[in-house]
Amino acid sequence: MLFGGTSTECFGAMFAQAVADPNVAAIVINVDSPGGTVSGVPELAAQINAARGTKPIVAVANGMAASAAYWLASQADEIVVTPSGEVGSIGVFCAHFDESGALEQAGVKPTLISAGKYKVEGNPFGPLTDEALASIQSRVDDLYAMFTSDVAKARAMPVDRVRGRAFGEGRMLGAKRSVNSGMADRVGTLSETIGRLSTPQGRRTVRTAGSTEWRRARLEARFEPSEDLVRRIVRAERLGTI
Repeated sequence: MLFGGTSTECFGAMFAQAVADPNVAAIVINVDSPGGTVSGVPELAAQINAARGTKPIVAVANGMAASAAYWLASQADEIVVTPSGEVGSIGVFCAHFDESGALEQAGVKPTLISAGKYKVEGNPFGPLTDEALASIQSRVDDLYAMFTSDVAKARAMPVDRVRGRAFGEGRMLGAKRSVNSGMADRVGTLSETIGRLSTPQGRRTVRTAGSTEWRRARLEARFEPSEDLVRRIVRAERLGTI
């Protein structure tokens, strides 16, 4: 079990051990993270996704699974969100700080000596050129495409839906809303999830996103008859009209 920040390499190594260990019947990924940098995330996401089918893998958004953390959580068979938890922040951003004004006020004038046409592109000692901005935006778009494609495949959703309002468009979604939208599968606590997966019967309740059982469960969850409809059905049954 890991507490606090960790590297993707360290997590990946421990995850691989759990997958290979015959004494581990199921894997629970306890997530409470605002995300982080992209480096290493696609590789770890692929590792988690590739382990599907070996044993139940459940990610619990135990507070927050945002950005890169959701990228990884989405690769599990199932995503559980705690009642007060939230998931999302699907997007990529990069910040550039133009410090030239502050340096001028401080009486500092840097000189960059470089080789390579774009070596110092995006440096903080001046504003971004249009060409530099376009280059950085292109890289952000590429990473966003990678992020949303991985989530779409793992959650069995169209990429347009992952990029759209249903998945927050970069915002966070609460527990119930995330389940209704397809970002997560159920609301529950970490202890409830561990308890459920501690028995063979409980482990059978895990439905891999995209599977036939998963699609059937989502359809059933969407059909929530009103009390009035239930009364009408009961009355019709009594009258023998259905």
